[in-house]
Amino acid sequence: MDAEIHDRGRGPEIKGTRITVYDVLDYRGEFTTDWIANLFDVTVEQIEAAEAYIDSHRDVVMRDYAKMIARDDQGNPPEIRAMMAATRQKIQAAEKALKHVEVVHA
Repeated sequence: MDAEIHDRGRGPEIKGTRITVYDVLDYRGEFTTDWIANLFDVTVEQIEAAEAYIDSHRDVVMRDYAKMIARDDQGNPPEIRAMMAATRQKIQAAEKALKHVEVVHA
């Protein structure tokens, strides 16, 4: 596997994978390079390439990472929450109907 970083439009990632430098950043500082490589099933050299990219592009990486964390902290937008609630109601109705069918046929 290549130990290179490239950007296919989702942000900088380890070439030949879908692992971004932000994925690596989530674990960096808390875990060893070996542990992170094992977690993502890539080589130590690939994780080292991601870490080198993070170090050499620190300002941009940290700015974009902060935006991702802030967006994640906001949760889903209202329209997605509404869709999830509607789906939850449909599932609950289906479960109720199934319990009724099970009781009737028991």
